Amino acid sequence: MEGVWKKMEMCKKKLPIGIENFEDIRKEDFYYVDKTGLIADLLHNWGSVNLFTRPRRFGKSLNMSMLEHFFSLNGDKSIFNGLEISKETVLCKEYMGKYPVLSISLKEISSLSYEAAFQMAVQILKRVPAKVQYLLESDALSEQDKAEYRKLLDDNMSEAVFSSSLRVLSELLEKHHGTKVILLIDEYDVPLAKAHANGYYDQMVTLIRNFLGQALKTNNSLKFAVLTGCLRISKESIFTGLNNLKVRSVTDVRFDEYFGFTDTEVKELLEYYGYPESYEAAKNWYDGYRFGNVDVYCPWDVLNYCDALLDDREAQPENYWINTSSNDAVKRFIQESANAATKREIERLTAGEAITKEIHQELTYPEIYETIDNIWSLLFMTGYLTQRGKAEGRQMKLAIPNLEIRDIFETKIMEFFKENVKKDGETLSCFCDALQKGDAENVEKIFTEYLKRTISIRDTAVRNEMKENFYHGILIGILGVKTRWGVSSNRELGEGYADILAEPDTGDMGIIIELKYAHDGRLDAACKEALKQIEYTRYEDDLEDDGVENILKYGIACYKKRCKVLLAEK
Repeated sequence: MEGVWKKMEMCKKKLPIGIENFEDIRKEDFYYVDKTGLIADLLHNWGSVNLFTRPRRFGKSLNMSMLEHFFSLNGDKSIFNGLEISKETVLCKEYMGKYPVLSISLKEISSLSYEAAFQMAVQILKRVPAKVQYLLESDALSEQDKAEYRKLLDDNMSEAVFSSSLRVLSELLEKHHGTKVILLIDEYDVPLAKAHANGYYDQMVTLIRNFLGQALKTNNSLKFAVLTGCLRISKESIFTGLNNLKVRSVTDVRFDEYFGFTDTEVKELLEYYGYPESYEAAKNWYDGYRFGNVDVYCPWDVLNYCDALLDDREAQPENYWINTSSNDAVKRFIQESANAATKREIERLTAGEAITKEIHQELTYPEIYETIDNIWSLLFMTGYLTQRGKAEGRQMKLAIPNLEIRDIFETKIMEFFKENVKKDGETLSCFCDALQKGDAENVEKIFTEYLKRTISIRDTAVRNEMKENFYHGILIGILGVKTRWGVSSNRELGEGYADILAEPDTGDMGIIIELKYAHDGRLDAACKEALKQIEYTRYEDDLEDDGVENILKYGIACYKKRCKVLLAEK
């Protein structure tokens, strides 16, 4: 039976993880979630310049590749057969394969210096004119036109040539083909983000402003343009004087379902691969983003999770998003928790609540971290928070979208906690000393005071064992101040696994800690249950076999900011 099942799996379409070329997906038998309705909506509602802002990993690059293959004069248009856009026969007849298309992605432009970043930009740009070298043989172009074209293939092009490149190339293509050009610019804001991080932001802003200005504002050969990015950089910074810009952000209803997977699309995908029972897990972990009026999943996560299921039907959801970026926005946000009000708001967010904040979608990179209010806006625009309804004006109700993003918050909270442990070395050393002396009263007092100062994780929708993991992590972090102690987590002892085993450097002592989360607030009962578990599983037997005579057994119960500590009688 297993062999039959494997054979059925082998007949399925491949999962397009990391595949951003639309033609490859269609021709190489990859699974495709049909987003070609975007083409029809764009043609019905397009402006001269259209900017789509969405978080990373939501299919922006694939959609840009789809647009390129639809409009381009070249290529096999049969790849659109059977897709939603093929039903729009009038539009297909008028627009499909009728335009020269210039497509460029700026997401690879990243370097420690402006000079190196510019050279990288030149190499990326050169790929665009390299695709239309037939212009050198064109009878419609003069020798001067061809000389201008050759400059676009030069490794040593100046900033002036770079800035005018797309405009010049558009003019040459219009002369040759007799029709205006469609321009696609993917991830336009990545060079700005990298420049800001590495200290050459002003130079890069000037370059990108001139580059986009000539391509989009003074380009009479432009039919229309589509740009994508994570952020809408303010007009004053980049899009100066560009009055024909239509911005489609995550708050806009139009085009809301074309970036990300809808609930129906995820159900269909899981059923196609034979894992309908994994739908709830996928929904809890990867759904929850609100674009316009539609709830969407992150495609990157759903595809990776489905791929894991193909390897192991019992695979559990993982955090696939966390390693695709530095997550600096969350890190900076957590660092603001020194402010008591912000700390409470972070706790409310991780508890599943919504926070009402004023959102500014037009920011420059230098403004992003200037105030905590701007960081809220950044978290919203980059997908770490999502909308749960509008209040008034720019006010918006924000929440963490799903378990995956909550896991990123928890991870960054724990990292921040560990960074600050060193600053509280004296207090936490007293905690460890009290633990070693069997002073349960002081252990409880110091731990309670410390919990009041940390960000707590108390999501009511999360299982108790996950809540226990948070407090478990704090205890491990505190014990880390004793660098010469042996501290192990979930170590096999007796007939089970002890939550924490600490072995002071005296060599003759073992401290066993069992932790419980008192979901009903009854700390005493939870402490007694923890001690009963230590006795029942006989954790101390292995230590006694190793000659450890002095063994302390603690039951620790936590509930929000409160804790109770009991020491077992010897």
